[in-house]
Amino acid sequence: MTIRSTAGRSDTEGAAGKSARQAGAKGDPRIAARIGRAIEGEVHFDAFSRGRYSTDASVYQIEPVGVVVPKTIADVAAVIEIAREEGLPLLPRGGGSSQCGQTVGEALVLDVSKYLNNVIDFDPGSATARVQPGIVLDSLNAFLKPEGLFFPVDVSTSSRATIGGMSGNNSCGSRSLRYGTMRDNVAAIDAILADGTPARFEEVGRDQIKYGRNEPSQVRELIIRLLSLGDREAAEIDARFPKLMRRVGGYNIDALTPEHARPNLAHLLVGSEGTLAFSSAIDVKLARIPTKKVLGVCHFPSFYQAMSAPQHIVKLGPSAVELVDRTMIELGREIPLFRPVVDRFVRGRPEAILLVEFAGDDHEENLRRLAALGELMGDLGFRGGVVEALEPEFQQSIWEVRKQGLNIMMSMKGDGKPVSFIEDCAVALEDLADYTARLDEVFAQHGTKGTWYAHASVGCLHVRPVLNMKSEIEVGKMRAIAEEAFALVREYKGSHSGEHGDGLVRSEFHQPMFGARMVESFKEVKNLFDPDGRMNPGKIVDPPKMDDRSLFRYKPGYKTEPLETALDWSDWGGFAGAVEMCNNNGACRKLDAGVMCPSYRVTRDEQHLTRGRANSLRLAISGQLGTGALTSDAMREALDLCVSCKGCKRECPTGVDMARMKIEVQYQRSKTHRLSLRDRLVAYLPRYAPWARHFGPFLNLRDRLPGLAALSERLLGLSAHRRLPKWRRDSFNQDGETFGPDGGREVVLFADTFNRAFEPENLKAALRVLTAGGYRVHLLRPADAVEGGKRPLCCGRTFLAAGLVDEARTEARRLVATFKPYVDRDVPIIGLEPSCLFTLRDELQAMLPGDDSRKLGEQALLFEEFLDREMDAGHLKLPLHALPAQRLWLHGHCHQKAFNVMGPVQRVLGRIPGSDVRLIPSSCCGMAGAFGYQAETYAISMAMAESALLPKVRQAGDDEWIVADGTSCRHQIADGAGRAALHVARVLAAALDKDQPGGA
Repeated sequence: MTIRSTAGRSDTEGAAGKSARQAGAKGDPRIAARIGRAIEGEVHFDAFSRGRYSTDASVYQIEPVGVVVPKTIADVAAVIEIAREEGLPLLPRGGGSSQCGQTVGEALVLDVSKYLNNVIDFDPGSATARVQPGIVLDSLNAFLKPEGLFFPVDVSTSSRATIGGMSGNNSCGSRSLRYGTMRDNVAAIDAILADGTPARFEEVGRDQIKYGRNEPSQVRELIIRLLSLGDREAAEIDARFPKLMRRVGGYNIDALTPEHARPNLAHLLVGSEGTLAFSSAIDVKLARIPTKKVLGVCHFPSFYQAMSAPQHIVKLGPSAVELVDRTMIELGREIPLFRPVVDRFVRGRPEAILLVEFAGDDHEENLRRLAALGELMGDLGFRGGVVEALEPEFQQSIWEVRKQGLNIMMSMKGDGKPVSFIEDCAVALEDLADYTARLDEVFAQHGTKGTWYAHASVGCLHVRPVLNMKSEIEVGKMRAIAEEAFALVREYKGSHSGEHGDGLVRSEFHQPMFGARMVESFKEVKNLFDPDGRMNPGKIVDPPKMDDRSLFRYKPGYKTEPLETALDWSDWGGFAGAVEMCNNNGACRKLDAGVMCPSYRVTRDEQHLTRGRANSLRLAISGQLGTGALTSDAMREALDLCVSCKGCKRECPTGVDMARMKIEVQYQRSKTHRLSLRDRLVAYLPRYAPWARHFGPFLNLRDRLPGLAALSERLLGLSAHRRLPKWRRDSFNQDGETFGPDGGREVVLFADTFNRAFEPENLKAALRVLTAGGYRVHLLRPADAVEGGKRPLCCGRTFLAAGLVDEARTEARRLVATFKPYVDRDVPIIGLEPSCLFTLRDELQAMLPGDDSRKLGEQALLFEEFLDREMDAGHLKLPLHALPAQRLWLHGHCHQKAFNVMGPVQRVLGRIPGSDVRLIPSSCCGMAGAFGYQAETYAISMAMAESALLPKVRQAGDDEWIVADGTSCRHQIADGAGRAALHVARVLAAALDKDQPGGA
């Protein structure tokens, strides 16, 4: 390792030369092949992959040279060596959720999140752990929880933030008031330097360094020079560094000063944003999980008053004081996932609230402090302004809203969005109210407003002005606001970078914040570690201008190609507006809770992530991937593993609906690409099902005669490992009939294709339950005048899945016309199959916008939704009896979860005497219509099922029943676990006469 002086060094020519080499290396197959031969991991140099890694959660977009996904640290070392020989920059990347552009650059990206995500060592006695850089915070905490420990830097992106990324960023979190920042919780880092030398950075005595340790001589030389810098610059550091906890700007060279008898050299890598070395292993300090917590939600009539209060509240010893402003409250109320929670903890229309948490093992002490908070609020003039949250579930739901703060803010529709560039300024608590008031004045002068939330306890508020980054004028406002805001911060002796790091957006402002001499010290540190400037260049030192639009996601001249869409996208201002709702926050990368994104949970590939797909679409429709990219094979591959679960529609905080986007893209592709025979057979199933039942015994031979399954795989691509649904000669065929007592409350039962053709017993059971409840049940047949004649009604779901929107629209028209007389009389439309029923609530409006479709969607209810509503209203009392099985294991169809209707089915089943209903926590079952039957996706389908669902089903006793409303779900459970799952209608029908359903 060669150590060079930075004195008088100019990087201009070198940087230009390197930039030219990097541009030539982008997508270079020779380099890709060389790396591929040297490592076990993956190499992605194609245009789509480079495009997917060109963005993070910031406003920037820079195409990388290529992407490497290393499997081992040996892979990393090999790539570093090749990059050195090829003269290529390197960019380590974890979750890719950085908000300041740290994880984008014209470099070779090393994505550590897929494989380098393990706990290497764990010592519960000393409360320490040694982890790989790609482990996600939530995954680490799940591992630690059985020992009563957790990693206390609780960032809001915990479901996807990696420990390596958090270390590189010096992340902080909501409870830094008690636990400090990453710097306070990282004990040591093993790293690989830019020249390939391994090095360990930890706490050491100065004499120990001087006389040598067990390390390469060049590493010892590096450390000695670093400490010499600390000695030399100690006075300047003391004068220039803000006296605040929330200072993460520049390098932590204050760790090198003589006041530290035993300096911890790992603290220099913390916050270095991958610009100094690659962190291969990180030793972290752990904390005990507080056993008791209470939460007080403090309401304020003005924002200024809310900002004045934290300086008093922190004296009560809280573990967190978090701000939520009026904008976030109102946006949260517009998001179905959060509305019930917000309405529960927010009273009236406050301008701001503070979430004040007290945590510890002494519950009485927590309650005493909560009471003191109420008294303090009274003293401040806000008597009765505290909503108390004592139940853990209530507290967790409140914190989840707060954790999603940025994403809630980004759910604003239109081109104007809250932009991250001054969001992390921190000031002393006594200055907080005046600082925020003056900053509001700055926003007003520039014709905008800011959104506010986050860490009031430490004077670090995430404030984002609403700007349109597609507009040159608005970009000019961005720079003006930044300069004025940072001038205010300097006036208050605050920090311009308080949590989210420097990246491309704040590095430029180090000189006015720290002074020219300090910036030269930062450059000296960079040069000591990385003399060739190859580690994540352009961050912290030698940065570009923060408003250089050539680096932006929306570059000068950005436009999207005009597209004649099949679906209505007017709610988003067009298809492009819907695609651009993805802000790259990475919430879809979560691995445990909820549904999305099931394919990513299996593959861990960016390509199969909602964010990755959205980026591919945005780049395609804006012409950045070449002509015809939207309908290309590469785009088809990007969308192939999307199972249209609708999880993103509910769980993505910005409401990205990838399932609907996939329909649109498939429609566009269908114009130039012919569907396969298999896809056509699936799509047109509702058309031929009525006559196919007559040939049921012949069609069912596929799974009975040896060799036919294998033949169907070769000819049609239907997996030989799957049994196909059995055609029934006794299919449900009672259209045009009415059942139940005269004068009973009217309902329409929608007989979907799947239950009609393959499981008619479900429809018969539903009919029995409804008539037992006294309802007059109509089974409708289209009138002769309706397009398509009297063939059974269909929602069009199978056509939509193939992109045949015109065919689906034909079915939708037939359905709307047939149901209209009943819809006009407010008769409920009841369905059994979730995917079909929710097509009426969702895609129907996009296919046939108008009042008739809207009214039908409003009256369409799942069977259990209707029963739950009627029971609550006192209209329905079913004579239910105890079942042979008391425990009922319930698996929810993805669309039930996406539309938040799992509650009704649990409540309805819970009304069966003696029933014990247990919800199986799982994502998609993996069958997802035809997805699980396809030979090429069979393995992925089974992996989805094995991640949670099938193991739980196998654990169920023989005397316990499995309940699943989805046709696909029941088939997956039968194929994968050998258990028969029942539709809730059959369970309720059995409870009417105490007979166990056949096959249970």
